[in-house]
Amino acid sequence: MDSIQNTPQDMLEAQRRQARIDLAAAHRLAVLDDYHEAIDNHFTLLVPGRPGRFYLNEFGLHWNEVTASNLIEVAFDGTVVEGRGPADRSAICIHAPIHEATGAACVLHTHMPYCTALSQLEDMTVEMTGQGALQFEGRIAYDYDYNGFAHEHAEGERMAALMGDKVVLMMANHGVVVIGDTVAQAYRRLYFLERSCRTQLFSMWTGQRRRFVAPEVLEKMREQAGWKDPTMAMGASDYYFAAMKRMLDRTQPDYAD
Repeated sequence: MDSIQNTPQDMLEAQRRQARIDLAAAHRLAVLDDYHEAIDNHFTLLVPGRPGRFYLNEFGLHWNEVTASNLIEVAFDGTVVEGRGPADRSAICIHAPIHEATGAACVLHTHMPYCTALSQLEDMTVEMTGQGALQFEGRIAYDYDYNGFAHEHAEGERMAALMGDKVVLMMANHGVVVIGDTVAQAYRRLYFLERSCRTQLFSMWTGQRRRFVAPEVLEKMREQAGWKDPTMAMGASDYYFAAMKRMLDRTQPDYAD
């Protein structure tokens, strides 16, 4: 009879395996959703049970080539401790300080089209004009000081300080950073943020006067955001991400290899 994997080490290894699968799934979904730039941009996830380390996509692989097993394990100082590498310098300098400062398990950085288009406007505010955007009320930080490539930890530390307790950082002339406690939570936020920026730009392009949500409704939505449906076994982010992984299981199951 097969032994039951229930020792602390077995459970930790199972958590690491699942972490790799989820992060690989996020890369594949980013290709399908058009959030990627081929081999550029970066997603990271803390390694369970190994403080100061995160999983990262190997630089040079197209995101459609990312699998659970070819993710590399990187220390916050940039040392590749497991896997082939190389590790993108910007990923180290942006993600390590944000992981450290915010405590977020997952940090996603992309130049996805509509968020990045909005970041190129003088006023890059994500406006509260659509239901999808309302979940981000009071949860977005703005970095108006584009400083070129992030090749020093000091740049990531500056970004992390700007984020504070927010879950999104809009980066002028650059893109966006989204964080979460899990890959599922972070990726769902990324998804809704891009859709919110897209519909905002669409409505702006009409040239018509736009309707903003009343302050009292924004307050109501803040309260509703914390509500948990007792009939649901999981949170909305988990349901969403599980559905997306089922799609990948049918169409490109090698992501979990």
